Amino acid sequence: MIISTNKIVSMTAANQNFNKVAKNASEYGDTIIFRRNKPAYILVDIDKMGNDFIKEYEKLKLKHLSDQLLNEYEIAYKKLAKWLLI
Repeated sequence: MIISTNKIVSMTAANQNFNKVAKNASEYGDTIIFRRNKPAYILVDIDKMGNDFIKEYEKLKLKHLSDQLLNEYEIAYKKLAKWLLI
């Protein structure tokens, strides 16, 4: 993952001066907030990023949830599939 250093803010800096983080997100479209030297949060300027970004984000959330459910209930889904094919 490549992140512009202009977009990176520490959790401490975000807590101390959220207004600065919001301005940074407005300037670049988004800002990555790091916690313990790892990306933890993304602050997104919705006006700048556009509705297409939000739609894609929502699709990713649904895919992630779907993958989690498939992994968690894989055995039950396989049994159901066998039962339906009988």
